[in-house]
Amino acid sequence: MPGERTKYAWRREILATRAQVDPAEHAVEAAALAASTARLTGNDGVVCAYVPTRGEPGDLRMLDVLRAGGATVLLPVTGEPGPLSWARYEGADSLHKARFGLLEPATETLPPAVVGEAATILVPALAVDRRGVRLGRGAGYYDRTLGSARATAHLIAVVRDDELVDLLPEEPHDRRMAWALTPRGGLRQLGRDLPVSPE
Repeated sequence: MPGERTKYAWRREILATRAQVDPAEHAVEAAALAASTARLTGNDGVVCAYVPTRGEPGDLRMLDVLRAGGATVLLPVTGEPGPLSWARYEGADSLHKARFGLLEPATETLPPAVVGEAATILVPALAVDRRGVRLGRGAGYYDRTLGSARATAHLIAVVRDDELVDLLPEEPHDRRMAWALTPRGGLRQLGRDLPVSPE
């Protein structure tokens, strides 16, 4: 539609805003996200997550509280464009620097199909709209990966509060999220925009 912002414009705007977030504010938001993550139900099975980087909301505390709750936490291992492989997170000491400046586990690499074992998948996002449409960075790794997730998996986009927006551009290959996790709003169900308690 004329005047509609493109994905590129959304990305540029959000990345610029994230770059201006004060480190102290980021730390406060990360602590709030970790507290909400600790209250996710059913987190004692397999959880696919990621290490926040480059201004993304959250930090390693999200992963550590999942492990403390009994979850097997799997993190993506990047390779050539395609579905993500995974490796088990065993604490900060298990991470090493990888492509694109990311931190990845140095543990055994597992095939992409292992995402189908996850009951919960925390998905990085630049924004998500109230319908569940997610805006990523544009490389397509998650679009290629989430097709192998089980139909009942809880797909949760992790964003800052002002990155939960009314409407984003959508393409046919986009996989909608069922939930958004924000620092102040906690866990919110998408598709109907009703606050949902994570407990």
